[in-house]
Amino acid sequence: MFKGVLFDLDGVITDTAEYHFLAWKKLADDLGISIDREFNEKLKGVSREDSLTLILEHGNKAGEISAEKFAELAKVKNDNYVEMIQAISPKDIYPGILELLEELKAADIKIALASASKNGPLLLDKMEISHFFDAIVDPGSVAAGKPAPDIFVAAAEAVNVSIKEAVGIEDSQAGITAIKASGSLPVGVGSPKDLGDDIAIVPDTSKLSLAYLETVWNGK
Repeated sequence: MFKGVLFDLDGVITDTAEYHFLAWKKLADDLGISIDREFNEKLKGVSREDSLTLILEHGNKAGEISAEKFAELAKVKNDNYVEMIQAISPKDIYPGILELLEELKAADIKIALASASKNGPLLLDKMEISHFFDAIVDPGSVAAGKPAPDIFVAAAEAVNVSIKEAVGIEDSQAGITAIKASGSLPVGVGSPKDLGDDIAIVPDTSKLSLAYLETVWNGK
């Protein structure tokens, strides 16, 4: 039986992806760079700094931005995003997630947040679910962001669980790649077309439950 579950946040616990897209699009527009929803798929699960790098490269402006200006742009994006997410509340928790957290807690299974979002603590507070989490990894504390495995390895260590005894839940290709590389068992939220056909996938979070995770674990 697994001993820990490592959660992504955006697209798994709640939908902040739209707010990220709007904040990035505003910044890109101000820089004269055009990004659309298709391009935004590349930013899912990716850190703020790496996302900004991708946008600047997309607009052929990477060489024009100093380190100081880069940091300023990243802050502007985050300020816009934080302003947009002030309205998030418990009603924004995805279907099935609260019940899953309650089941995991009752079964004494460790719960950790492995999100690229530096606003993870704020979002969990706004949804009033912080108390379920035994650890929240600061994405700034790991050497490399997703698709590197670092944040999932750190999340397992933070709850004192072997990475081989953990399940990781993700909705992005970068996140699934990171889980696989870490050695934990991946469970995807989405479609095989986007996440691959070699892992367990649910079409939406309402299908997630302790019983489902146990079935996947026992069948691996």
